[in-house]
Amino acid sequence: MDYKQYITIVEDWPQEGIRFKDITTLMQNGTAYKRAVEELAVYAKEKQADVIVGPEARGFVVGCPIATELEIGFVPVRKKGKLPREVIEANYGLEYGKDCLTIHKDSIQPGQRVVITDDLLATGGTIEATAKMVEQLGGKVVGIAFLIELAYIGGRDKLKQYDLFSLMSYE
Repeated sequence: MDYKQYITIVEDWPQEGIRFKDITTLMQNGTAYKRAVEELAVYAKEKQADVIVGPEARGFVVGCPIATELEIGFVPVRKKGKLPREVIEANYGLEYGKDCLTIHKDSIQPGQRVVITDDLLATGGTIEATAKMVEQLGGKVVGIAFLIELAYIGGRDKLKQYDLFSLMSYE
């Protein structure tokens, strides 16, 4: 399926010069969204994932239905101050700024096979921070899956040690 037809490009958002890839139009089409989730779930199943991990907020939109499809757990990664129990944290860079992510200390068990999912790969900072936290907790990142990769930004280079999969790429 040509998923790009369901992505809306929003110019100069959230700041001037950014061409934001809006996945909400993909999500609004039940058939396209379902097929995208199914394709990503096939990838996670091939990686023999024990758990799916996704950073907020769009990582939840991608990861939760994959976890449901595979009948495995989903672990949320949230911004600092949003998780109620003991956490570890990692700072990261965005396409247009910096932030801090956290994960519950007890959410990943040593040796668990983890597939990280998110809507979009840009700089790779969010996913790099997420992977570091998973590994710090003893998990093994066996794959990382995206709806969209912004290849022209080069985030893949930051994640060379991982197996990456994306449904769409913008050059």
